[in-house]
Amino acid sequence: MRRDFYEEDHDAFRSAVREFVSREVVPDQLRWEEEGRVDPALWRVAGRQGLLGLAVPEEYGGSGAGDYRYRCVFIEELARVGAASVNSQVSLVDDLALPYLLDLGGHEQKKRWLPGLCAGELSPALAITEPGAGSDLRGIATTARRDGDGWRLNGAKTFITNGGHADVLVVVARTGPEGGNHGFSLLLVERGTPGFSVGRNLDKIGQRGENVAELFFDDVRLPAEALLGEEGEGLRHLREHLPTERMSIAVYALAAAEAALDWTLDFVRQRTAFGRRIADFQNTRFELAEMRTEIDVTRSFVQDAVLALNAGELSAVDAAKAKWWTTELQQRVISRCVQLHGGYGYMREYPIARAFVDARIQTIYGGTTEIMKGIIGRDLVRD
Repeated sequence: MRRDFYEEDHDAFRSAVREFVSREVVPDQLRWEEEGRVDPALWRVAGRQGLLGLAVPEEYGGSGAGDYRYRCVFIEELARVGAASVNSQVSLVDDLALPYLLDLGGHEQKKRWLPGLCAGELSPALAITEPGAGSDLRGIATTARRDGDGWRLNGAKTFITNGGHADVLVVVARTGPEGGNHGFSLLLVERGTPGFSVGRNLDKIGQRGENVAELFFDDVRLPAEALLGEEGEGLRHLREHLPTERMSIAVYALAAAEAALDWTLDFVRQRTAFGRRIADFQNTRFELAEMRTEIDVTRSFVQDAVLALNAGELSAVDAAKAKWWTTELQQRVISRCVQLHGGYGYMREYPIARAFVDARIQTIYGGTTEIMKGIIGRDLVRD
């Protein structure tokens, strides 16, 4: 079928990204998995090539390309080689941290942080999840109290991507005693601030090249200018920015499913059983046909959602639809592809095995499948 989602500029960008991924990511990604961290030098190379901070205006060191299709290209090229850990950390910069600074930060905050983040010389983290609060944002217990002209921050966060290495963190804290819609705010915390400490680096089953850590805030003194956005509007700021995060997860989920299918097609065309190619068995062809169709049909919705995001019209409900459907599709496709690989699908030397464990978190972070369905369901039945 005819596709006109991408244009010539996107194709040219894809060529540059593919060359970058082939040269800078593929040779080292297994080593990074073993070491539990992507080499920070990668981000500086990406920054020099203009691959970070795509939507950030040039005056702050970015590319000024607000078209999210460029991000889709980068995501797809990382999925094509199974670089889930690298993708997660690029997304942390462009889809999670930078949008908050770009949309909510004052000029001084932008000038302080955006150029270094776009250059890959600084790294961020978004600190939302706590030991007792995941998808339930109202359960956040970390507090920030007024202290003269500044703030005192106390609490703990967990499962924070890049938390152990971040130079600046966007921290969600309860600033009103009653909580509620206007009881939370966003604060910027610098690495090395007295009272801020990093706990364990958490041992994950997948995306092992990605650092995930516990964070602790013990009477951390922050200046007034640490406030990001409006006081008491933290939940609104989060809700406004979560659709972008969820679309980044959805785009990767779809691209990862497609990559898994491509690897499997190569495998079943070459592997034989009972004197025949695995690809020649009817069951194999039915499995492949179902996966191909589901991926192609899903792509239409995801691309429409990306265009809506570009236009500033993507609703939280449609982002939730894209997020839960694509990540569950990713689970189904990769599991079936492992089965078609047979015993080889269980070996980490094959990308399908690594993709299997890397994919499992996709239905959890960014809001679980159940939370996404809840968002959609409430919208359907509201008066």
